[in-house]
Amino acid sequence: MQYIKRRRKPVAEINVVPYIDVMLVLLIIFMVTAPLVTQGVKVDLPKASAEPLDDETKPPMVASINENGEYFLSTGDNNQEPMTPQDLAVIVAAQLQVDPDVPVIVKADKTIQYNYVVELMVLLQRAGAPSVGLMTEPGEE
Repeated sequence: MQYIKRRRKPVAEINVVPYIDVMLVLLIIFMVTAPLVTQGVKVDLPKASAEPLDDETKPPMVASINENGEYFLSTGDNNQEPMTPQDLAVIVAAQLQVDPDVPVIVKADKTIQYNYVVELMVLLQRAGAPSVGLMTEPGEE
């Protein structure tokens, strides 16, 4: 008897090694560029439409900036004296040390440039404010 040696059909295989190399290169690119994309000021945005503060909450600290770029801080008493950014940061930090639950709100003139508002928010964040709200006028419906 004679045995016939049968040939096996070649199995189609995908070489996965180049795909893994490409994936690792893409992973490195994303890891390097991700920190560059996430810049800005951390702000807790509301999940619903804005509502006024309750009367039961503590009176907020209102950091204001006018059209001339002068800083003001209202902590309950009406202090209308302009102050330097450093003085504002020191007073906010001291107030947050005494009462960390006091809300911090930014009130800015609508005619000033956006970068002044961002600089004020960064100043408040560095002073220790966990979140900063933006004060607006009620809109017409």
